[in-house]
Amino acid sequence: MFVKSIMKPIHKSYVTQKDEDLKQVLERLNRYDLHAMPVLEDQKFIGMISREIIYRAYFESDQQKESFLTNYVAGDIVLYKELSIDDEEVFERTLPLFKGFPLLAVVDNQQNFKGLITRFDVIEQFESAFGAKKKGIRIAFTSEESEGRIERLGDIIKSYHENVISLATFDETDKLARRIVLKIEKRDNIEQFTKKLEKTGFRILNVKEV
Repeated sequence: MFVKSIMKPIHKSYVTQKDEDLKQVLERLNRYDLHAMPVLEDQKFIGMISREIIYRAYFESDQQKESFLTNYVAGDIVLYKELSIDDEEVFERTLPLFKGFPLLAVVDNQQNFKGLITRFDVIEQFESAFGAKKKGIRIAFTSEESEGRIERLGDIIKSYHENVISLATFDETDKLARRIVLKIEKRDNIEQFTKKLEKTGFRILNVKEV
């Protein structure tokens, strides 16, 4: 999955131009209950602005509130110009960038603004990947790291006619085993299915209806 497939497009993104005064910026942030907005110079992304950034800049200034908000513009205090990601990047690359800030600007290779991704969008994608919104049986197990293990798992799933809701794998820290989380629709053959997994060399950690 690519960033451009899950981003909010320009027409659904709240932004500000670098020459917009802070009073207008703050009013928009408050009106739409936004934590932050991308700052643009024409169509190019140049950084982020937020209520916290505005408040911090005000307290560090020697001006009265009203004069500060009207005399300063977004471009004067913009920060976090690194909080952008190329629209052709894969979705997973967004994760390290979300430390400490709730949104990312999506840009092309010329830094032209294309849209944005919020932390909420990322959480929704993980819920979808794990089938969190659909009820079923969650089976967690481990497998030795060896060629053909996932293919063998697929054969077992097929032979028991299981309907897969989600499948995710994780590397174990010792690199000798892989954790697998499989979610399937609830049926009356779960016990037989898990026993088959164990007989084939998969070690069951947990089976839970969720």
